[in-house]
Amino acid sequence: MEEDKVSGKAEPSGWPAKAWSLLSATRNESPLIQCITNFVSMDLMANTLLSAGASPAMIHTVDEIPDFTPHARAVCINVGTLSADWLPAMKLAAQFACQSGKPWVLDPVAAGASGFRLKACLELVELKPTVIRGNASEVIALSKASLGPSKGVDSSHESTDAVEAAKSLAQASGAIVAVSGAVDIVTDGERVVGAHNGVPMMQRITATGCSVTALIAAFVAVDPLHALEATVSALSIFGVAGEMGMNLAKGPASLRMHLIDSLYGLDDAVVHSRVSITSFS
Repeated sequence: MEEDKVSGKAEPSGWPAKAWSLLSATRNESPLIQCITNFVSMDLMANTLLSAGASPAMIHTVDEIPDFTPHARAVCINVGTLSADWLPAMKLAAQFACQSGKPWVLDPVAAGASGFRLKACLELVELKPTVIRGNASEVIALSKASLGPSKGVDSSHESTDAVEAAKSLAQASGAIVAVSGAVDIVTDGERVVGAHNGVPMMQRITATGCSVTALIAAFVAVDPLHALEATVSALSIFGVAGEMGMNLAKGPASLRMHLIDSLYGLDDAVVHSRVSITSFS
């Protein structure tokens, strides 16, 4: 990635090359990504990972985690259809990932919707995720550790409303924090980077947010030492696939299909011409 010798920030021209290198590495290495996720998102998450070249494993029972999780390159934990029965498996998988030195990514779906859900998400944050990816309302709820207005999995805020909350959460947790929105915001607590790709209709397809979290896990798996760069690159690449898919789609159902096809078919030229990432600080 190119550096601006004055500010030390990555120049925009360096981001497409970084994003392409991460997608290429995912295709070449096919990292095994364990996903403990919700019933709604399993299909699209698995197909997103497969189309990007990764290998998904939708293993969630606590009995298998000690044998399986240490072999995964990264773990993705999504609390969408959270239950008391699944929470111990999520915690155990996070613990094994940390013990094995593997990255894990948390998707705190509707974190502020209930006391049970907020408490569970905060307990998972204490287990040191590498990346936390949510919408603005979820990130604000985690940062303030409070309940708030919720529209289920949808955000009541814009991503830009959550920049300070994201920086605070990143500083408190040690995680890279990503806030999805019209512009996807990513921060390590000091640096703030924005990914500008995507189309509004992606919000009309359930589990697109869950799926990009899985893609983040795959990118972080192949470059764990640069989690911020991997996170913003995954968000941008997924957004580019949405833009390409939208050119062929007639509505949300066909966009879902064409998004997966477009992610599978992305090449160097498309990534370099369409990735749009900027540094805000």
